[in-house]
Amino acid sequence: MNAQESRFALALGQAVVHCWSQLPREIQHLLFENAVVAGHQDERDEALREQLAGFLHNNHPRTG
Repeated sequence: MNAQESRFALALGQAVVHCWSQLPREIQHLLFENAVVAGHQDERDEALREQLAGFLHNNHPRTG
C-alpha cells in the first residue's frame, strides 16, 4: 500500500470508528470480519478479534 492509499485507509477507518454505533448490525459485522482478516498477519495476531471487539465495546454503546 502506498502513502496515499494508507492515508485514505486511515481516514476511512477513523470515519467508521466515529460512526460505528450508528451503522446497521449487518454492516458492523461485515466491517469487523474484514478488519480481522486485514489485520491478521501472523499467529501472534490471534488475539486481534478479542482486542478489536473490546475496543469497539468500550468506545460505543451496544446497538439494537
